[in-house]
Amino acid sequence: MGIVNAKKGSEGGLLKPTRHDIDWRNPDFLDDVKYEEELRRVADACHGCRRCVSLCNSFPTLFDLIDESETFEVDGVSYNDFDSVIDHCYMCDLCFMTKCPYVPPHEWEIDFPHLMLRGKAIKHAKNKVKLRDRILTSTDIIGKIFSKIVLSKVINLMNKVKIFRKILCKFFGIHEKAKLPQFVSKTAKSLKLSYKDNNSKHKVAIFTTCYHNYNEPNVIQDFYDVLKHNNISVEIIRDDNCCGMPKLELGDLKLVEKMMLKNISKLMKFVDKGYYIVAPIPSCVLMFKQELPLLFPSNLDLIKISNSFRDPFEFLNYLNTKGLLNTNFKNKLGDVSYQVACHQRVQNMGMLTKKILELIPGTTVNAIEKCSGHDGTYGVKSESHDIAIKIARPITKAFKDANFDSFTSDCSLAAHHIENSLGNVQTPEHPISLIKKAYGIST
Repeated sequence: MGIVNAKKGSEGGLLKPTRHDIDWRNPDFLDDVKYEEELRRVADACHGCRRCVSLCNSFPTLFDLIDESETFEVDGVSYNDFDSVIDHCYMCDLCFMTKCPYVPPHEWEIDFPHLMLRGKAIKHAKNKVKLRDRILTSTDIIGKIFSKIVLSKVINLMNKVKIFRKILCKFFGIHEKAKLPQFVSKTAKSLKLSYKDNNSKHKVAIFTTCYHNYNEPNVIQDFYDVLKHNNISVEIIRDDNCCGMPKLELGDLKLVEKMMLKNISKLMKFVDKGYYIVAPIPSCVLMFKQELPLLFPSNLDLIKISNSFRDPFEFLNYLNTKGLLNTNFKNKLGDVSYQVACHQRVQNMGMLTKKILELIPGTTVNAIEKCSGHDGTYGVKSESHDIAIKIARPITKAFKDANFDSFTSDCSLAAHHIENSLGNVQTPEHPISLIKKAYGIST
């Protein structure tokens, strides 16, 4: 059948992938007819290529729809059936950054993740989003509720009770075997952390993230300790909001905008004072570095914030290149199995976590560049948990074969999903926590 509406051109491109601004305010963005036309054009290109078949379940789902249709082509798939393809995409961006030969600047201009985002936005506008998904993506609200002293203890206890998990599964669509986060009453933002070094040229403001604020504040404490150990002035951002990534994956772009506007003034207070803003979850970093600027390209304050945002190991590597990183490590880590988070990979900064960890004497890092399968809420949903575990199998096998002393991922949710896939035989540690351990710092 060939590529629908595609221009003739080269069979793939070798140039660096480039992203276009997302014109989501344009009425055409939510127009079913125009979307279907573009969706079928891209689906036909994917059908003829299939290089992405092993990345996530969106592509096998798409190809099964085509192969099982009466025509064996894209025109045999009904428009509504594409919803299942959209539901399996959580915009990890790996197809765009690592596999697809037809991304911009190639003339076919294929951006599958942002095409799926458009589909999610259309579904949201039609109110075709489950209440469960609206709740699960409201991470700040959930955290504020369940971090209350009594509720945190109750919900953590109930998560361990089989009958409660069965109820969650039946009535709320949460898989009974999914690894759910533990909530704490003493959040990261409640920690009295502030350090000023008048001799330091660098200052860091830590964007705690919803997850580490409400679920693992120890990572924020560890990051603070590591920065202080390196004589870096540190502050905790205490009045920020969720970065908006969960709502982006839901397709609720208007709420993403509201979250962004709430964060702007709060983050600019630090940017104007010369702070780097650093977040210990790759998805949050990517949101500010890439997704928000593509959605709101004319917001100059947002661009400034984006330029100031860093991954923790991006910042530590910067210190190392300037000869400012303390490399007096006291403890070896042995063999570390390390899953490279998807949203860190697509930032194109290289394996800086591995690079910094291997500065520690007696430490070997086995890096696995495979998706964990967790993908935000994907790994906990009843209908997708088993698929998420399947996606994690290559990592699970690699880790088992490696006979590691510890395992880690820059994404804590990914790490715990891998922990679940491994049979919960060992608890993962965040790479920042491993650095603190190597320094021999006691809090």
